[in-house]
Amino acid sequence: MFTDARKIISSLALCTIGLAVGLLIGYPTDAADSEPKLLKSRVVTWNDAQPHEADWGQMRFYFRGQTRGTKDVLTAVAVVEPGKAVHRAHRHAQEEYLVLVSGSGTWSLDGKEFPAVLGDILYVEPWVYHGLTNTGDVPLIFVVVRYNPKGVDIPPKPDDRPNEL
Repeated sequence: MFTDARKIISSLALCTIGLAVGLLIGYPTDAADSEPKLLKSRVVTWNDAQPHEADWGQMRFYFRGQTRGTKDVLTAVAVVEPGKAVHRAHRHAQEEYLVLVSGSGTWSLDGKEFPAVLGDILYVEPWVYHGLTNTGDVPLIFVVVRYNPKGVDIPPKPDDRPNEL
């Protein structure tokens, strides 16, 4: 199953991740904002990405850390089994993009549900509840790019509701 998933995401997902990280690295910052161990330009292959197996499927982590313009960076590819989700609708301080590269499901965004189909891209502002469930018959594959921008105040948690529903 994961070999087929690799073939499907090999061009679209890696190009998406490369583009997103490349754009993030290019953001100018002041020297005072610079911190050691910034992510470096490189290609991470499917086989090199750190895998995490779970009851819902698999997540492969490509980049984590910070760039010149971002902190709390996470880029990954998830392969979600039919009827499953990585987690329930949730929220966090980071901005996030999810790119659906294979399969179908249901988006959850700010308390509403929408069909999720190949080619969809979800953008989520900080602290907005969101999620993706595989409602199809085959594995659903998505790319995630999540980060906080440097030099921009992270918005405070707006209320006392739980971060996962």
